[in-house]
This record gives sequence, structure tokens and C-alpha cells, in this order.
Amino acid sequence: MSAITNKTLETLKYDLVREGLVQYEIVEQAQEIANARNINIGQALIDSGHITEEQLIKFLEAKLHTPFVNLDDYEPDKKCLKFISYSDARRYKIIPLFKIENTLTVAMSDPRNLFAIDKIMESAECEIEPVLANEETILKKIDEYYKIDVSVGDISTEYNAGYDWQEELHKEDLSDNHIQKIIRAILKQAILEDIHEVIFQGDDEGLGVNFKKQGEMLNRGYIPSVLISSFVAKLKTLSELDPSVSEVPQLGKLCFKVDNIVVMASTSTFPTIMGERIFLKIYKPPKSLEEIVSSKNDISEIRQALGKPGIILVCGSSLSGKTHVIYSLLLEAAKTASKNIMTLESIAKYELNGVNQCEFNENVGFNMDKAARFIAFQNPDIIYLEGIKSKASFDYFSSLVYEGKTIIMEFLANNMDDLRSKMAFSDFDTLKSIISSMIFIHSKNSVEVFGKDSLQKYLG
Repeated sequence: MSAITNKTLETLKYDLVREGLVQYEIVEQAQEIANARNINIGQALIDSGHITEEQLIKFLEAKLHTPFVNLDDYEPDKKCLKFISYSDARRYKIIPLFKIENTLTVAMSDPRNLFAIDKIMESAECEIEPVLANEETILKKIDEYYKIDVSVGDISTEYNAGYDWQEELHKEDLSDNHIQKIIRAILKQAILEDIHEVIFQGDDEGLGVNFKKQGEMLNRGYIPSVLISSFVAKLKTLSELDPSVSEVPQLGKLCFKVDNIVVMASTSTFPTIMGERIFLKIYKPPKSLEEIVSSKNDISEIRQALGKPGIILVCGSSLSGKTHVIYSLLLEAAKTASKNIMTLESIAKYELNGVNQCEFNENVGFNMDKAARFIAFQNPDIIYLEGIKSKASFDYFSSLVYEGKTIIMEFLANNMDDLRSKMAFSDFDTLKSIISSMIFIHSKNSVEVFGKDSLQKYLG
């Protein structure tokens, strides 16, 4: 049961002991279990069988002087939704139930959250009467009753010379999906300008809309202050992020269609003193290997490398399209049904048939180091690694080559001279000895493939 938050129950847990419901040692054990499983202590007590859900509900009702409402059997008055915004409902885990005269009754997971009650009283301009409800059920009801549209909408790039997203911003549009139209307009302009990185960051003028191109930040206007809260909440919702969380970074993905082709953008939020900074990185669908590499000999070289132990190194400058090429390699490898292909990524850019894509999750401690310790038990044939940060991880994955694995890595190098200079360091001696193939991306239309022999001669 998630009827109460850990913060509130923390102040009440020893009352459980004083009233003879559980022993002190049981409360301490439940606290450890709750911390380890990232659940609240009430749920831990129920799961361990030391207290029933009914007993805990009655205890909370008495201590908080607040009745419990089972929302599974309750239908909130839809007319009351206007008193609490979707973002506030998610942030404070609260949903309006009904209004009588000047009092709005709301279901809360934490009726002791006086800050939330004051905030809702201010925005709703009425008195608030809280009742206790299950947190999970509240969130479920919020998504059910607010019916948030989680689609950006389709983008067409035909006949749009001189397009400016701010024309959408300045329209007198009072519809519920005006913010979505603004987001769609910004994405459309980014696509038309062949931009892969869009940054939203606050300053004195509002929330800046910036396009990054060839390392330079280009300002394309501002979201006015009055719309920032709604804009950020909608962008987070569309990216499958929690709009109620702003104190810690989040990572999600935003999917939309451009000329009937599905495009994905990773969405990264980060708290700053000027509000959250939001970074979008747009990834276009991967192409087939034949569309990227024109030489049949080079394609044959890559296919051979995919079928034998070694490291396939994909090199290029920032935003050169390394991930795009790597996904094409994975698609090519997936054509062989007998291969166990796995990826370790911060976020999967596209779902690839025949590939086991694994996303890191720092919230539960699943990072590159944890993956390195356990991936061998999955016995993969081909592994793609997105950006190795530690030498220990690098050495470990390199050692897998001697166990018959094919490793696909990316390497940042602005040009061939830069690559040669970086590879001259002794730290890369082991890497150079086990590279089976290297793909260097000079530009969109220029991709060079090196076999093991030609690469050894070039790098020395």
C-alpha cells in the first residue's frame, strides 16, 4: 500500500510501536527493506505480514484525523479538475474529488503536506479539505481523468521556406493543445534547419529556444515567462518524464513523425538557478548499411568484422552521426538470427528488431559499472557500448574480445590527424591491437572504412 509517503510515516512509525501494532525491531527492519526496495515503510510492513492494510489505514485515519477514500470505487467530479492543474496534481500527488460551496475536497497521499495545500488553496481560490488515498491510485486517476494528450503531432516539411515557430507562439489560440502546437513548431523549424540539438534555458527574457549548429548556439526566440511552467510540464509529459519533479535531472525520449517517418529525440532535464535547462537531441531513423557505405568491398569488410571477435570502432566528430552509423551496424548484425546482440545505452534511440537494447537507470544503480559485472552472464555475441567513461570498464570490455565477443565502440575524433594523435597514447595500445575494423565519418556523404591491416599501418 502506498497510502502515505515515507516522509509522513517517518513521524508516525514509532506510534505503531506505542500502540502495540508492531514491535520496535520490526519497524527498524521494515525501514531497511523500504530503503532497499525504494518503497514506503507502510508497504514494507504489509509485505512482511506484520500488519494488514486495513490496520494501517485505520491507524493513519486516527492519527491524521483524516478519512481514507478508496479511489478504485470513486469517480471524481470532472468539473473540479479545473481547480488543480495537471502538473500540480502530479507534483503533489493530489486530485480534486468534489466541491461544496467554497470547499474543495481533494484526495492526497500526504495530507500533512501543508505547502501543497497552501499552493492549491492559492490557485483554486477556495478552502481545501484533504482526505487520505493510495498514492498509486491517485496517479492512476490523474492520468485517467486529465486525459493528457501525449502526442506531439505530425510534422510536414513541404513548402515551408522561411518558417518561424514564433508565428505559432503569437497566435491567439486558447485551445488546450496550444502548447503542443508550439512544441511541434519548434521541432519543425529544427528539422527544416537540419538541427540535431535544441536547448531550452532560462534568462531574464524568458525561456530561450536555442539551436546548436557546428558548436555554436543560435537563439531562435523565447517562451514568455507566463507560459514557461505550462511549456516545461507539457514537454516533460510528452517525453514520458515526471512533470512534478524539477530538483533532480531526468532523461526521457520524445517521439514524433516528420513526413510520416518516426523521429526520436532524447530529452535531458537539469536543474539550474534559472530554472530547468532542457536539452533535446534529435535522432533520425537508421539507414541500411548499403545507404551509408557505397563500396561493396567496404561492406564486405564490415560484415566480416561483425562475424568475428574484435572491436569495431566508429569514429567522427561531435554530431557527425556516429550513433546513426552504429544503429545501421546493429541492424545489419540482426539479420543473422543466431546472434545474441546487446546494447548498453543511456537511452535507446530506436527500437531495433533482433537487438536486446538495455537502458541505464541511475535511480536503481544500473550504470555502466553494474552492467559490466553482469552482462557476461547473458553470453552476448555482439555488444554495443555507448561511451565508456572509466578505464576499468574499457579494459574489461576489451578483454571480452579474447572470449570471442565482438564489441562496437564509438570514439570522438575531429579528423584523421586528431585520431592518430589520440591513439599515440600508450593507454590505447591494447585497443589498437584488437580493432578488427574502423569506420571514420568525415561528413554525411563521406564514410571511410579501414580493415585491420590498413588500420595498423596507419596508426602504427
